[in-house]
Amino acid sequence: MTITAGAGQRQGAGAPTTAEPDPAPAVRHGGNIRAAARRGAACRTALGDGLPSSSPRAVRILRRRYWETTPGRLRLARAVCLLLGTALVALLAVTATGLSGTWDAIEQRDEPRTVAATQLNLALNDMDAQAANILLSSGDSGTGKGRLDESYTNANKLYKDAQETISRSLRTLGAASEGDRTTEDTVVSLTDDFARYQELIGRSLENDEHPGGKDPARADYRRATDLLADRLLPQARTLVDANNTVYEGQYEATHSDLTGQLVAEAVLGVLLLAALVVLQVHLARRFGRVFNPALLAATLCALVALVCGGQLLTGSADQLTIARHDSFDSVVALSRSKAIAYDANADESRYLFDATRSATYEHSYLDKSRQLYGLSGATLTTYDDQLVMTWAAYQHDHSDKEFTGEYRRELDNITFPGEREAAEKTVDAYVVYQEDDRTFRRLIAEGKLQEATVFCIGWAPDSSNAHFGAWMKALGRLTAINTKYGDEAKQAGRSALAVQAPVSGVALLLAGGLLVVGLRPRLAEFR
Repeated sequence: MTITAGAGQRQGAGAPTTAEPDPAPAVRHGGNIRAAARRGAACRTALGDGLPSSSPRAVRILRRRYWETTPGRLRLARAVCLLLGTALVALLAVTATGLSGTWDAIEQRDEPRTVAATQLNLALNDMDAQAANILLSSGDSGTGKGRLDESYTNANKLYKDAQETISRSLRTLGAASEGDRTTEDTVVSLTDDFARYQELIGRSLENDEHPGGKDPARADYRRATDLLADRLLPQARTLVDANNTVYEGQYEATHSDLTGQLVAEAVLGVLLLAALVVLQVHLARRFGRVFNPALLAATLCALVALVCGGQLLTGSADQLTIARHDSFDSVVALSRSKAIAYDANADESRYLFDATRSATYEHSYLDKSRQLYGLSGATLTTYDDQLVMTWAAYQHDHSDKEFTGEYRRELDNITFPGEREAAEKTVDAYVVYQEDDRTFRRLIAEGKLQEATVFCIGWAPDSSNAHFGAWMKALGRLTAINTKYGDEAKQAGRSALAVQAPVSGVALLLAGGLLVVGLRPRLAEFR
């Protein structure tokens, strides 16, 4: 006892006292930990559970706002639908702008300059033919004795008309070729050569007005015709082919773009409709409502936009095909055949006027006949009979392939109402003209030169010239049918663009507005 007490006293008197631990700080510390844990849990709930602490704050907030809650998912669905709708509007705007530019290019550039090139080719042949007819019908040089007045007057008028057409076509092609160095050089060269050609023809006609001037006139005309055959006509045909190739390239590029745009429109449209349907189903399940009227209306608007957009794309592609291939291919082929026909008709006049080259012009006539209506192995003496036989076989069976040439190409591209009948009438008129050519050559062979001349270049109802005119009228009616339906296709394409593109755009805008309106009450429930 004494020891114990003493020890206690000693500790109290001489040694430092060890205090008993105070439980209060531990209690306070534990409370702070629990409070901090509760705050951390609240923060994790607010910022997104399961995210690593290193995630950017903005990402966690976006996830919370657009995915992990019902209002967040509604906002995300709204954003997706609006984004798809915006993409469709942008696609339709690009399509409409591109189509408008394409139709403008076709109407203001591609077709006019190709037609101008075909008219140039035709007018060059016509001008040369009429020059030969003037020289043939003028009678004796200097005196005018034996002149065929009607033929002389008509030939002079047609000569001037052809001259004006050539000048106009050259101006059109010159303006259209700016920026295309190759075409521009061809037009410049052709213009220079045409000036030289006019000089030679003018000298020939002037010589023909002086006594004894037939031979000098014939020599100048021969040089002019050589220039025409060697330089002018090849350059004119080059311009036709070059401009037609540019048009074809424009068509192919646009058609390819429309195909791609149609696929893109279908994908975006289906995704938009699917998103709207899924959203409608989600709202029905989450809020216990069968339909959201505004959202249903938005879906219908989107469907209207998709259908109109699809019709615009497919319809435009179809109208382009009609305008380019069904119509314009035939127009070019028929214009080419008309130029060949004028050249062949000129060969008859050249044959009469320049006897030293009669064999050359006879062979040239046969070659042009084969270009129009090709018959394998036919000669000038057998061509007529083969023509009649093969044409009768074709009329009996349209699959008959016994002839080729420009008329075969047209007959294989029959597309429009009335086109086949007009095409067959054109070939019928061609058959008559070919029969006239055999009559013409028979008269020459019999020594009836004056009679052959009158029959060739006269204007009597049963003359070769009259039948040539009937042939050209039939060809003109056939060309007019193709031109008419080509113009209608271009007009239909523009009308579709003017109606369907705005309808699609407005429908998409309405769909977006209805979507926002339809979701607003549901989102307001969570505020």
